[in-house]
This record gives sequence, structure tokens and C-alpha cells, in this order.
Amino acid sequence: MNELLSGLRELLGNPVVQSSLLPLAAGLVCAAVLYPLRLEGLAAFAGFIAAVIAIGNFAFEPLTVTRKIVVLGATAAILGALFDLAVKPTRLSAPVLGAVFGAATLWVFASVLGQKIPLEVATLGAGVVALSAWLVSATVSLHYDSARAGAAGLALGLGAGVSAVLGASALIGQYGMALGAACGGFLLLLMIFGPRVSAGISLTLTASVLAALLSAGAVLLAQLHWASLAALALVPVFVRLPLPASPLWMRPVVASVYGLLAAGGACALAWLAPRGWTF
Repeated sequence: MNELLSGLRELLGNPVVQSSLLPLAAGLVCAAVLYPLRLEGLAAFAGFIAAVIAIGNFAFEPLTVTRKIVVLGATAAILGALFDLAVKPTRLSAPVLGAVFGAATLWVFASVLGQKIPLEVATLGAGVVALSAWLVSATVSLHYDSARAGAAGLALGLGAGVSAVLGASALIGQYGMALGAACGGFLLLLMIFGPRVSAGISLTLTASVLAALLSAGAVLLAQLHWASLAALALVPVFVRLPLPASPLWMRPVVASVYGLLAAGGACALAWLAPRGWTF
């Protein structure tokens, strides 16, 4: 028994498992368990928080930037679940949520911005607010289309994660890839059960808030180039490209390919920037 537990701890201590297999499995299980309640979109946060716990950064004191990201992600998941259970979204829901979480971005990065000169505070603050507001608004508006919503979460998470690693932030990179893998678990359930599976606000809001904060954090805390964020912001646009009518299981696959094209552009820019390319 001790050898089994030791082997399990060693497995869960593997960074590859922490940022891929564990959140994928957690997302799939969560989506399947909550499917009867129409809360399967919480798979995004379930996989993400499983990775956070496994990595060992699950605490509230001291409340660092990365821990604030986890807190705001949890807030997004709770608010998204409340929307899915009790509130019927309107056309204004997406832009209002975008504005709210865009403003909340300033709280997350307040300690970093406080070390900058006023001009940098204005430009960097406006940049991260605009990124968060756009990603949240554009992604939440996909809540009615599970294939596109799940694909957007997958591409945003993987794009933010891989870009962060290329920008010299391993922790943020792991968090981003875990988010993408968790959304991948949701997509697996969608491919099995079809359009009866609903992403809802819980997935789109959680995935977009976390992806925006993680990618912005990689810029402010590490060495990721701003150009990568511009490419990542195209993910919610790319997943809106036409999808095949049938077979139904192909829709999330094609939507994911679209989203990963934009995410791949973000990763390419993150790789090129330190090598002397200017934008």
C-alpha cells in the first residue's frame, strides 16, 4: 500500500500529468457528474483547480498575483453557475460581464502596476483591462454553442499556457495548459453525448477570465511579448468560422482546429520575440 501511495504521489508530482492528464480527467468526470444538473461547464474550473492543488499553490496567504488569478477564476465559475441555474442571458450579459471582469483585472495586477511609473500604469492597465474585457465578452457570447465554446476554452488555455512557457513562466504555463486540458475533457463529453451537453456561462466565463489573466500575467510577470496577446484575442473570432453540419462529433473537432490556429499564432510570436523579431 505504501508503495502504491508513493507511486501515486510521484505520478501527481509530474508536471506533465499536473498540466494535462489530471485536469483532462477531472474536467471529463466533472462534466459527466454535473451533466444532469446542466452544470457541465464547470468542468473548466474543476480541471484547473485540480492542477492548482496538485502543483501545490492552493492557499490564500500571502495573496500573490497568481493566487488572485485563482480567486477570480473561482468567482467566475460561481457566477457562471448562478447564471446557468437561475438567470437567462441577454445580449447585454456578455459585454457587462466583460466590463466587470475587465475592471477586476486591475485588482489582480495592482501590486505589479504599483511599481511602474504613471505612464506605464496607464498603458499597461488599459491593455490588460481591454484584453480581459474583450476575451470575456467575445467568449461568453458563445455560451449557446457548446462546440465553439469548448473549442475556445481549449485554444485559449493551451495558447496562454504554451505562450507563457515560451515567455519564461513555468507556473503560469502549467495553469494555462491545465485550463485547456480541462476544456478538452468537456469536449470529450460533448463528442459522446452530442448537443445535449451545454457549455453555458459557467464554462465560457471561467475559461475566458482565467485565460485573459494568465496571458496578461505572463506579460507583466515574465517576458511574454504583447503581440502574443493580440493573436490569442483572435481565438473567439476564429471559432466562429463555418462548421460542418454532420457528423455532429466533427463540429467540436473542426472548431478546435480553428481556435488552435489562432493560439498557434500566439505561441509562434512568443517564440519569435526573444530571437530578435520586432512587431
